[in-house]
Amino acid sequence: MAGSPSAQAALTPGDLRRAYKLTKISPNKGKGRLVAIVDAFSNPRLEADLKVYRSHFHLPPCTTANGCLRILNQRGKSKPLPPARAGWGLEESLDLDMVSAICPRCHITLIEAANAADTNLGTAEQRAIASGARYVSNSWGNFEFAAENSFSHYFNHPGHVIDFAAGDLGYGPTFPAALQYVTSVGGTSLRRTATRRGWTESVWGTRNNSPKDGTNSGCSALLPKPSWQRVDVGFTGACIRRTENDVSAVANPSTGVLVYDTYHFPGPIEVGGTSASAPIVTAIYALAGVPVRNTYPAEYMYLKSSHLFDVTSGVNGICPGQTYLCHGLPGYDGPTGLGTPNGTAAFTIRRATRVTLIDPGDRRISTGHRASIKIVGLDSRNASRLAYHMTAVPGLKITSIPRSTNAMISGTPTTLGTYNVTVTAKDGAVKGTTHFQIKVV
Repeated sequence: MAGSPSAQAALTPGDLRRAYKLTKISPNKGKGRLVAIVDAFSNPRLEADLKVYRSHFHLPPCTTANGCLRILNQRGKSKPLPPARAGWGLEESLDLDMVSAICPRCHITLIEAANAADTNLGTAEQRAIASGARYVSNSWGNFEFAAENSFSHYFNHPGHVIDFAAGDLGYGPTFPAALQYVTSVGGTSLRRTATRRGWTESVWGTRNNSPKDGTNSGCSALLPKPSWQRVDVGFTGACIRRTENDVSAVANPSTGVLVYDTYHFPGPIEVGGTSASAPIVTAIYALAGVPVRNTYPAEYMYLKSSHLFDVTSGVNGICPGQTYLCHGLPGYDGPTGLGTPNGTAAFTIRRATRVTLIDPGDRRISTGHRASIKIVGLDSRNASRLAYHMTAVPGLKITSIPRSTNAMISGTPTTLGTYNVTVTAKDGAVKGTTHFQIKVV
């Protein structure tokens, strides 16, 4: 996240609504829907500054007194709040202002972690869900690290929107944005133009990524690809694991958004970073409707990509042999995902029946040793079981686990080799599929 005291050209709520075709939707949808924001530390001026921002742009009041706003610690208590930090304070102002700009009728709960440790932020994430929020915005993360999977359980919440900012350091994957359970939000440069839309967007970043400045994107080194993210499998240098990102919105500080923050800042300030795009997208999900149970809302836009603005230019770094991971291209690309919001249609599937399989990741099994690989299946219809099938691996079979929608691959592999496995689960005519490798050594 970056900011500039000069805010004269910064994007206002009206600008954002016009750019993303929300002018009629924003004032009329989302009433009472609870958006949670997870940050660390605190901002003692936050509520007062939010009052100024919303009043200036003629947005309805959102205060602790009228019940629209809650500010809680990671234990879910209003006191004591964590110590104040200026940088995180600006982050909180940005997050609350962007949700207010896009969904002014939404309620907001801010969960403040005790500090920026992953364990505390993960605990705050769980608290956000426990607070009743179906939409959670996160503008924090790290580059990937070896032990990241030990934190993954904090963010696996089917039926909830869990959005993560991709990061602001140019090409390279990040955690938790690379998890298959969450929506990874990249960043663009958004400029007014004399076009039919009235705006144009490109990837936020530079070719050489020096200094490091631009949206993160890339191929995860550790995390499996979601069953629904198959859009890039045929590309040159295709990522066989999770690809960042899914969707994007404005993030370039040079085309930044207006934020009001008086804690160690002058008041109005132009701010950028994917810390802006993540709460924008989260608020659009809230405008769109309630997520379908037992689904991951990151999948929705892959079903409705025609309802997004395609971003086809710009670059955020160097990715030899994998051009789509760092360049804006027609269709899917890493920096901007499937594109940027064009109304709310790409952010809901209403009540459609969906079967989703969680990718277990690639597995390595020694020949002659018994294997057990659990496949987790989700069915939005809440069926009592799913019918499973898998491609052949000598010595292994898949069976449904009684009284659940999950399955188990078990047996003793007999033949050395690398097997590209496809597992399919069906609820009547509706099916879900996941792909991974089993190496028998």
